[in-house]
Amino acid sequence: MRPVRSVLFALLAMLAATQGGFAIDADPAIAFLPVKRAAPAPDGAVGLCEAIDWACAPGNGRAAGAEVLARAVEVNRAANAVIRPVTDLAQYGVAERWSLPSERGGDCEDYAIYKKGALIGAGVSPDRLLLATTLDRRNKAHAVLVLRTERGDFVLDNTRDEVLPWNRTELVFLRMQDPARPGAWVSVFAEAAGRR
Repeated sequence: MRPVRSVLFALLAMLAATQGGFAIDADPAIAFLPVKRAAPAPDGAVGLCEAIDWACAPGNGRAAGAEVLARAVEVNRAANAVIRPVTDLAQYGVAERWSLPSERGGDCEDYAIYKKGALIGAGVSPDRLLLATTLDRRNKAHAVLVLRTERGDFVLDNTRDEVLPWNRTELVFLRMQDPARPGAWVSVFAEAAGRR
C-alpha cells in the first residue's frame, strides 16, 4: 500500500505544479479539520436539507482522489467566474438565506452550495463535500465548501480560484456539515496558518 500512496502523492504534487490550481499539504497530522462535537446549523442553513435534499445527502462510498481535486479546481474557477456576488439582503431582503445562486448571483454560501451540486453531478460522493462556516481574513462571517479527500480537507472558496488545504487558507473554521451525517453540523474550531 505504501508504494501506491507514494505514487499518488507524486502524481498530486505533479498536478499541483503543472496546473497551479491546488496545493498538497505534506503534514498528515493537520490534513483534516478536527471534528469536535455536534453543533447547530447556521441560521441561514436551517431548512436547507428540505429545500435542497442533495445538499445533505449521505455518502455513496466513493473515495476522492487526484481526479476529484482536478475537477474541483475546474468547478471552483468556473463558478467564481460566472456567479456574480450579491448579498442576501440585496437579493431577498433578509440577512441570511442559504440557497443556490439566482440569475442575479449569490453570496458565499450560495457559491459553496452550487459547487457542491456541480461536484455531486460529476460523481463525487456527497459526504465528501461539506459546507463550512468560517471567519475570513478580516474576521467576517464566510462560508466555503470543504472537499474531504484521502489526502486531507481542501477548500473551494469564492474569493480565490486556487483550491488549498484547509490549513493554508488563512481562515478560522467554526463549524461544518458532519462528515458522518451531512444533514447535521459539527463544531470544528480550527485556525489555518498565516492569520494575522
